[in-house]
Amino acid sequence: MQHIIDRFISYVTIDTESDPKSDTTPSTKKQLVLANLLVKELKAIGMIEVTKDTNGYIMATLPSNLEHEVPTIGFVSHYDTSPDFTGANVKPQITTNYDGGDIILNAERNIVLSPNYFKDLIQYKGQTLITTDGTTLLGADDKAGLTEIITAMEYLIQNPTVKHGKIRVGFTPDEEIGRGADKFDVGKFGAQWAYTMDGSQIGELEYENFNAAGAKITFKGKSVHPGYSKGKMINSMLLANDFINELPKGEIPQETKGYQGFFHVHHLTGSIEETVLELIIRDHNAKKFKKRKDLIHDITKKFNKKFAKQFGEDIVITEIKDQYYNMKEMVEPVMFIVDLAEKAMKDLGIKPLIKPIRGGTDGSRLSYMGLPCPNIFAGGHNFHGKYEYVPIESMQKAIDVIIKIAELTATTDFSVKEITKPKKSKSKKKK
Repeated sequence: MQHIIDRFISYVTIDTESDPKSDTTPSTKKQLVLANLLVKELKAIGMIEVTKDTNGYIMATLPSNLEHEVPTIGFVSHYDTSPDFTGANVKPQITTNYDGGDIILNAERNIVLSPNYFKDLIQYKGQTLITTDGTTLLGADDKAGLTEIITAMEYLIQNPTVKHGKIRVGFTPDEEIGRGADKFDVGKFGAQWAYTMDGSQIGELEYENFNAAGAKITFKGKSVHPGYSKGKMINSMLLANDFINELPKGEIPQETKGYQGFFHVHHLTGSIEETVLELIIRDHNAKKFKKRKDLIHDITKKFNKKFAKQFGEDIVITEIKDQYYNMKEMVEPVMFIVDLAEKAMKDLGIKPLIKPIRGGTDGSRLSYMGLPCPNIFAGGHNFHGKYEYVPIESMQKAIDVIIKIAELTATTDFSVKEITKPKKSKSKKKK
């Protein structure tokens, strides 16, 4: 277990925060510090065909040790961390034999990780938890996935009696800003299917995710001296507020769960003359997803009609861009790849938690690029913030699942299964 801890901490203490404002790949040069370390480690443990391209995409191969052919499978994770919260100067804290009570992250600032608020904590009583010190995120999303994949490959190399086919691993930059799959070379990767190790709690197995779009809505206004503005001033900030109030009440992230979709306002900046509202649109159901986008356009038309005479032109300008789609459409034709992962978990005594992802992963876009790619737990909780934590026992179980999937792939009769890759389909960027 200490080997896992040491590897994980060596990764999270390297700042790899991505930057949505950058137009380079990777979006920050500091991501390459970890990328270079990963390349060295992959070579050191005995992986072959280890490559890092000019955009920071890493790939490597574990050759088959079988005398017969089986499909080539892959495991994927990302090495950037979210810009939602700082990932600089991460100082991990280790709690052994967790007693089920509060964990003091930072006594000076009174930052406490409590099971009274984060109820998932209690299920890890008696285990070893890695947390933050309350000033940064931890980076288990997705450095736990990196740790698990490399450690599983190391185990398979050191234990050649465990039979497996050819395995490809891939590590990507910029997943957190929706670009992780942008320059991923599916053809070069050469796997018939893969799994992202990018889920949360132990047992998660996901092959459904949101359909996603981002909307940028610009409101125009007219600034006039407030003392003389009767019938003249148009305050764009108030227009934006009225627009938000036109959206369905309660259909927001903090009041929805499961398959329920939402609208999420995440940026609002402006002045009297111009205000920009940014929101994301999410729904698992394709028809409902379209209706949500249509609603934004309908509200836009309503405002433009209302102010047509006074303003003289469109007062609201709306841009909506699709970002990614529900991978279910691409995975269902090869559903046995989900069954394989489910069997691996059950064989290890892990209860599979098959549920929709309330978000997206590299796998959702890779599935539409011709690489069916369900998502498996990496063990972490409370991603993108100071309350993030990961149980080491969950990471070990994720390692075991990777190994078990490799074993099952070596012994499954694929002659009766349809393993033709799904047709490629265009998908926009994730945000």
